[in-house]
Amino acid sequence: MKDKIHPKLHTAEVSCACGAQFELLSTRERIHVEICSRCHPFFTGEQKFLDTAGRVEKFEKKYGKKKKSS
Repeated sequence: MKDKIHPKLHTAEVSCACGAQFELLSTRERIHVEICSRCHPFFTGEQKFLDTAGRVEKFEKKYGKKKKSS
């Protein structure tokens, strides 16, 4: 391998918006993330469904989703 072309590896401190902190190897020394494996719905099993400003209804109206009749 060639010398002086690879970035230096640091033990990076990662902090999440939920308050979790952990370390990993990275070229950056500090990393801030909004969602981590501790608070992400896929890993926690909690599904947070927010329909802000009627996005689902707007999509259904625009693309003509038909409602099932009983």
